[in-house]
Amino acid sequence: MEYIEVEGKSVDEALTEALIRLGTTSDKIEYDVIEKGSSGILGLFNSKKAKIRIRKIETVEDIAVEFLKNVFITMGMEVVINAKADYDEKVLNVELSGDDMGVLIGKRGQTLDSLQYLLSLVVNKKSTAYLRVKLDTENYRERRKKTLESLAYNIGAKVKRSGRPVKLEPMNPYERRVIHSALQNDKYVTTKSEGEEPNRRVVVILKK
Repeated sequence: MEYIEVEGKSVDEALTEALIRLGTTSDKIEYDVIEKGSSGILGLFNSKKAKIRIRKIETVEDIAVEFLKNVFITMGMEVVINAKADYDEKVLNVELSGDDMGVLIGKRGQTLDSLQYLLSLVVNKKSTAYLRVKLDTENYRERRKKTLESLAYNIGAKVKRSGRPVKLEPMNPYERRVIHSALQNDKYVTTKSEGEEPNRRVVVILKK
């Protein structure tokens, strides 16, 4: 964010005014004092206002929200964006809400995945520490996970009955992990991935 100049009767007053104007708190700004100010003679003559040069420190959340806002403006969509970084877990959670979120989800979540990928590139280009980005809307990720787990169990049962391997449709790495995880403790079937991105897929086979 660009620096702005703010005046006040004192540095503290200028700082308070700047915080109000920027809509932030003192731990999220950086500033220089241009003029300390003075009260002049008897507080009446030759007094000088204090002046500071200040800007808001751009957080990871700010970067994410700004990028997504510009994307949605281009798409002609009004979307509420809630971004929260968890530095202990090294993850940035971003929740989207608004009308017609199905457009943002896309077929099997492909649009949401693409947005998540682009957001990850933007955020981690400017962040000092790598953060895994999780972009979601209308609890789609959890609903998709349950759908994939149900698919895995059904395919596993089919392989047990027929004895023949089954290849699933191409999936992204996260969705493949869901399938692998769902069947990892099965006594009779196992899973493997084959093919190259973006056509890499899971194959369910009988254990030897």
